[in-house]
Amino acid sequence: MPARAEEASTAEQTIDVMNKLWGSHPGFRANHAKGAVVEGHFTPSKEASSLSKASLFKGSEVPVTARFSDGTGVPTIPDASSDGNPHGLAMRFKLPDGDMDVVTNALKFFPVATGEEFRDLLIAASKSGPDAPKPTPLEAFVASHPAAAEAGGTAKTPTSLARQTYNGVNAFVFVDASGKKQAFRWRIVPVDGEELMPAAEAAKQAPNVLMDEIRARLAKGPVSYRVEAQLAEAGDPTNDATKPWPEDRKSVTMGTLTLTKAVADSAEAEKQLLFMPSALVDGVEVSDDPLIDARVQAYAVSFGRRSQ
Repeated sequence: MPARAEEASTAEQTIDVMNKLWGSHPGFRANHAKGAVVEGHFTPSKEASSLSKASLFKGSEVPVTARFSDGTGVPTIPDASSDGNPHGLAMRFKLPDGDMDVVTNALKFFPVATGEEFRDLLIAASKSGPDAPKPTPLEAFVASHPAAAEAGGTAKTPTSLARQTYNGVNAFVFVDASGKKQAFRWRIVPVDGEELMPAAEAAKQAPNVLMDEIRARLAKGPVSYRVEAQLAEAGDPTNDATKPWPEDRKSVTMGTLTLTKAVADSAEAEKQLLFMPSALVDGVEVSDDPLIDARVQAYAVSFGRRSQ
């Protein structure tokens, strides 16, 4: 049972309001409920090891389990609908010194900067139905949080999950062999280029078009992405996911992610998987971005409930 409001943590309150917005669906994630699990490998670039001493970049091919997902907590959401944005791509790199997770989505930046603000955004949305007086709670929230209105518009429906760019909106930190630190944000870029679907075309698609397409595509051959790190420069904020860094910041290709097959039973595989942004190995650290811990706490609550 959800904790009483006065006793509930921010993470519990966040999951509670997600269940109110999108319904409670036993066994499914509170957000990004609909997904597809796939497997493949990561091959680091030669330059990567100069930025980080992590085992991920030592030169060996690393096995990867990944999950594509649609937005919202509705397990039956149509893949190509605007409500299905942002699509997500979470990756688990299986390394000798432990698993490392990377969690990304198609947003170019996040709508809010803290876990408390994200909870408040969801609460405002839950109170802003068609009969809500104007200005609605959501309109009032957006008026005081400009990024909340702009962030959603940065994620568009792709022609394929293999043709979408996925961004790590949170900053992390590389540590090299000498102890030098470099803040960065992940960017997962399709080797074949991003290809987006016009809204009018997206509206005509079958409900499972993207999940079916990625499985069919992988059955024919591998799908590859450049795993890039956008490097922060002095003055770039690392503690505010609503503020993207300038596009002219150096982006280093850390390696290639190659996905080779869909798992045989995605529904069963999804139940066991919990991707945590804080699951890192030596050579990669969290930054001072408060959203990282907020996401970890919320994911843990969601996993605990769907595992019951």
